[in-house]
Amino acid sequence: MLEHDILISGKKKDLGGFFVSRTLPNIKRRHVGPFVFLDHMGPLQVDHEHLMSVRPHPHIGLSTVTYLFSGRGLHRDSLGSKQVISPGDLNWMTAGRGIVHSERTPVEDLSAHPKKTMHGIQIWVALPVEQEECDPNFTHYPKETLPQFQLADNFSGKLLIGSYKNITSPVKCYSQTFFADITVENDVDSVINIPEEEIGVFLLNGKATVNNQELSTDDLLLIANPKEIKIQATKDTRLIFIGGKEFSEPRYIWWNFVSSRKERIREAAEQWKKQLFGQVAEESDFIPLPEDPLP
Repeated sequence: MLEHDILISGKKKDLGGFFVSRTLPNIKRRHVGPFVFLDHMGPLQVDHEHLMSVRPHPHIGLSTVTYLFSGRGLHRDSLGSKQVISPGDLNWMTAGRGIVHSERTPVEDLSAHPKKTMHGIQIWVALPVEQEECDPNFTHYPKETLPQFQLADNFSGKLLIGSYKNITSPVKCYSQTFFADITVENDVDSVINIPEEEIGVFLLNGKATVNNQELSTDDLLLIANPKEIKIQATKDTRLIFIGGKEFSEPRYIWWNFVSSRKERIREAAEQWKKQLFGQVAEESDFIPLPEDPLP
């Protein structure tokens, strides 16, 4: 439980011609509920120089969640999955004991006229200790399967993960998790109650003041009291809410690996070095381990 709200501002990163704003992890706070990573991707006009080109890379101990506002992405993984994600869809990939995947802009989008705009969110959800070594899996949730809901008066959108009142997302998760995409329908000055242990409010676009803290685009405010969130916002402001129940054990993050045990991360690094994770069909690239010291 937080003693006070914590404001985290995203930091721009260039992933080889594809720009993201990374908010989690951060030195101020490494997680919110089970979420340990948050990248805001784009918006970016796609062409042959500016595209999503994430080469095959491994994960353990987490689920990745990809959600797009515009543009498309192509997911491939070592299970044999091959899936295009479109705006409003959600991809949920659980790494468990280990998976490899790539994320690319579909080739046909590179020369599209007019140019397509890539814009989305990718977040990582740490797995409970008892599920960290589960079998890897991948599920695609088309936009029409994700329920519309009303968070409060003039706050409407999609409930992507979790439950709110009598609405439940179909996305299968392993712990208490909440993820919602909310648009402000009219100028508001409201108090919102979200019955979760931890909640973060992320400003995607527009103007919002949360608990008397004016937010800028890519700011994430971790809320000390999710049952009483004071929000002033202008019409068409878009907010992302993430959170859920905090794990009692710490989580360690190194590169693309998440675990409650440092030795498991070191073991995964050795497995990747020896190329024991498996292969992604139609991919031949290999990303070497970073030079960062292992935990």
